[in-house]
Amino acid sequence: MPNAVARALLCLMPMLAVSAVSTPLHAADSGTLPARVESALQSAKIPSDAVALAVIPLEGQGMAQFINADTPVNPASTMKLVTTYAALEILGPTHQWRSDLFVDGPVVNGTLQGDLIFRSGGDPKLTLERMWLMLRDLKAAGIRDITGDLVLQPADLRLPNDIPPFIDDSGNQNRPFLVEPDPLLTNLKVLVVSSYGEQNGIRVNVEPALPEVKVVNQLTLLPATSNCPRPNVAYDIQDEGYQATITLTGNLHENCIAQRYLTALTATTYTASTLRTLWQEMGGTIQGGTQIGRAPASSRLVAQSWSPDLVDVVRDINKWSNNTMARQLFLTIGRENRIATDRDDHKAAVRVINEWLRGKGIQANALVMENGSGLSRMERLTARDMAQLLAQAWQSPYRAEFIASMPLAAMDGTMRRRLRNTPVAGQAHIKTGSLRNVKAIAGITRDANGQSWAVTAIVNHVSAGASGQALDLVLQDVYRRVPTDIATAQ
Repeated sequence: MPNAVARALLCLMPMLAVSAVSTPLHAADSGTLPARVESALQSAKIPSDAVALAVIPLEGQGMAQFINADTPVNPASTMKLVTTYAALEILGPTHQWRSDLFVDGPVVNGTLQGDLIFRSGGDPKLTLERMWLMLRDLKAAGIRDITGDLVLQPADLRLPNDIPPFIDDSGNQNRPFLVEPDPLLTNLKVLVVSSYGEQNGIRVNVEPALPEVKVVNQLTLLPATSNCPRPNVAYDIQDEGYQATITLTGNLHENCIAQRYLTALTATTYTASTLRTLWQEMGGTIQGGTQIGRAPASSRLVAQSWSPDLVDVVRDINKWSNNTMARQLFLTIGRENRIATDRDDHKAAVRVINEWLRGKGIQANALVMENGSGLSRMERLTARDMAQLLAQAWQSPYRAEFIASMPLAAMDGTMRRRLRNTPVAGQAHIKTGSLRNVKAIAGITRDANGQSWAVTAIVNHVSAGASGQALDLVLQDVYRRVPTDIATAQ
């Protein structure tokens, strides 16, 4: 293990020394994998000891089942359940983030003779639409032209400097799910690149249309067709942080559309350019440059935007497995509970979440939280701890909000294409997780009698990507259980 990774693991696990001495005895592994699950695993060339399973009845209707449940495993994106449930209870379901616009100077005949200050609150969901509304309020305040600078005031988020970056297997670091948290994050740093096959050629549009992003259109127009095939468009990004070039190659039929979500630029460059671009589209101007600073005491508030309640943010995170929002939320937990001994908000979040878990009687000795999103090669927990967390959530006053945030089998989110035409469709709220060598499910599902179970099933193996059928069969096995069942040979 490289030294940097070893150091990171050490800093991620401050809870071990204090909790190892008080670990309670757990029930031994019980039952066997259902025959159909075992068969699906064999077909995928996955041994049964690569599966960690925990199933807990929530309404007294049957017996718990644990298989390899105390083995520390990489949970992938099911880790988001730890972060989001903790956030609901620690921050509260109505927690919000606020973003502000201040002006500093007199306004004369529509001209602000001074600076415009954008103060970030660390909002994980500050969208283009909300930024536009803030600027509309600025315009409504009688301002059109700004002679001073655009000043960006970052949120008070203290990022860790000892966590190695996640390197995606694709080698493309401009994919939206890889966007890092940032004190000046806006619109998740997303660029929507749309290509339109028109009679005279292919038109490419980028939203937001930032001047720092150059588009090189090398697409070939093909004749119109009755049914548009899957777009044959490749995107190459050269990203220098302060500017970027997107080159499109391939072809597109007339009257067809191709669209791709990309990301580029630093958060500072993206946010400053987006504010300037939106303001220019409204007919306004900013004559000065961009600087990092703070709103002075002499400035006055002209616009603000409150985020949706945390409940809505949690739903976005879990339904669509949004890594950036989860990581920003994880740091917010730390920021809101920071004490003097916390080196950064990551350390604060790890401390607070472990204290919260211990308060619920969960001694999560194996828990390693690198960023709280599951986008990590180092994060760890056990299937037992995850299932126990879900069982605790069943007793929470925010149970309904938390469960509703998870994808609904065969219906929405990352589960929308799974378990269709099965009895489990619409009966299971399940968070999914997937990384190289990892595939996982965790959530709340119901049996044929309408009673609920907490389920966690995690595969860590080189062939884990082929384990989706086996994991779906775990949920189908729980659905057919009767009160005295653990698992049968069915």
